[in-house]
Amino acid sequence: MENITNYLQLGFTHVIPMGFDHILFILCLFFYSSKLKTVLLQCTIFTIAHSLALGLSASGIVIYNSKIIEPLIALTILYTAIENIFFTEKSKIRYLLIFIFGLIHGLGFATALKEIGIPKAQFYTSLLSFNIGVELGQITIILTAYFLISKWFSDKIWYKERIVYPISSAVGCVALYWVIERVLI
Repeated sequence: MENITNYLQLGFTHVIPMGFDHILFILCLFFYSSKLKTVLLQCTIFTIAHSLALGLSASGIVIYNSKIIEPLIALTILYTAIENIFFTEKSKIRYLLIFIFGLIHGLGFATALKEIGIPKAQFYTSLLSFNIGVELGQITIILTAYFLISKWFSDKIWYKERIVYPISSAVGCVALYWVIERVLI
């Protein structure tokens, strides 16, 4: 039971407070559609994908190069920020993109788990606990953004112009910086 609690906490803290890039990605998902049901569906698709990639990587089935994955993670954040600003039509392909982005982010999570290590005897429970912790962190971000911002302002005519666009622009600038930094270093 202690192992489950430890990996649950590790998953949560990998998102909050340590996963600044992950927080920004989840916020981009949130600002695409502030409807709680839509955001939670996107988050679940993302979690399924990153859990799959993380499991395959942690078990040694998928091998990746973090010098490629880290810039790709930044590009997923940049893309979702740009999408929030320039795409007004809601697209079903977004769900496929979120799944693909989840696979990429899952390989990033694998780096963190490799540093921590997973006991072989408790591999599946540790992996599941970590993923549940990540999901709880994501839901915390979504609910916080919802209750602080969206619940009160999303129906306002100025919501996108004054909240979504500026926040997405700032996130996009940070993500672009990360892309450049991660490619050059």
